[in-house]
Amino acid sequence: MSTAPRLTALDALHRSLGATMTDFAGWDMPLRYASERDEHNAVRTRAGLFDLSHMGEITVTGPEAAAFLSYALVGNIATVGNGRARYTMIVQEDGGIVDDLIVYRLGETEAPEYLVVANAGNAQIVLDALTARVGGFDAEVRDDRDAYALLAVQGPESPAIMKAVTDADLDGLKYYAGLPGTVAGVPALIARTGYTGEDGFELFVAPEHAEQLWRALTEAGAPHGLIPCGLSCRDTLRLEAGMPLYGHELTTALTPFDAGLGRVVKFEKEGDFVGREALTAAAERAESAPPRKLVGLIAEGRRVPRAGFPVVADGKVIGEVTSGAPSPTLGKPIAMAYVDAAFAAPGTEGVGVDIRGTHEPYEVVALPFYKRQK
Repeated sequence: MSTAPRLTALDALHRSLGATMTDFAGWDMPLRYASERDEHNAVRTRAGLFDLSHMGEITVTGPEAAAFLSYALVGNIATVGNGRARYTMIVQEDGGIVDDLIVYRLGETEAPEYLVVANAGNAQIVLDALTARVGGFDAEVRDDRDAYALLAVQGPESPAIMKAVTDADLDGLKYYAGLPGTVAGVPALIARTGYTGEDGFELFVAPEHAEQLWRALTEAGAPHGLIPCGLSCRDTLRLEAGMPLYGHELTTALTPFDAGLGRVVKFEKEGDFVGREALTAAAERAESAPPRKLVGLIAEGRRVPRAGFPVVADGKVIGEVTSGAPSPTLGKPIAMAYVDAAFAAPGTEGVGVDIRGTHEPYEVVALPFYKRQK
């Protein structure tokens, strides 16, 4: 028996804007409003407005909240400063990635509160894992998925748009930081984070305020060329920026070291943490003889590679595409792929992707494909 998809607080608004809706991780979400390419280019050159209310928010409180999160996750949460955010991961005992997360530290030093943001499709799994791991710590894990709507303004014009609707100190708000403020009269957690490769802000608000905020941002953004954007361009934006997507570049079959993200694992932190032993072994493997490496591939032709397509060289399969799409910024199809280490160096000759029986030539490049000018 299939359950009806969950709706965000902005569902009626998306439909009134003519959005094409799609089921994503059990939510009905806007895929696109008009042209995916136009939405992508708006974020790269001006600004785009996203509804990300499907993301999973989990609040962790209590005297031992930091110690608990440092045990449950691979990062050292004790070193996250007040009002700062940290990209991290939660892994299984065998080191396999359960999800990648952003943890925000909110509230004062005496009683810090942490907001853990999980991917939509993994929110319940992460919640269950944290709940299972909290025993023995003076800390509490709370499911806050229904407490927040999440809107994102992304693109080079986003600071100017935000300044029109808030008097919060945006200039003092660094990348990967968050501060409470009022945006268009709505109380919000204003975070300078995003998943597009551009400067931008993510705004956590009560669901009943989401529509008021969306309309205010739309109005403030009009002179700056802001348009509503769906999940489809979010995917091409993150792919160009070389950002991993759970279920594609990150899975339980891979450790953070396999994914080239070993830097998020902090062995030097105090106390044990889940997966330490397996990750120590994975770190040694990655140093001595990494089996496969994550690389970028740029097509020489026009055919688009998709997740799961084999990467080939010398008539042999040497890897697999994890994400692929036409890149509006580069004007060519691009892909991320795990390939045998021997073929991972940028410029390696003779690498192709098997697209339905035809070996299409591809150039191996270092990630990301696109980096914004600071």
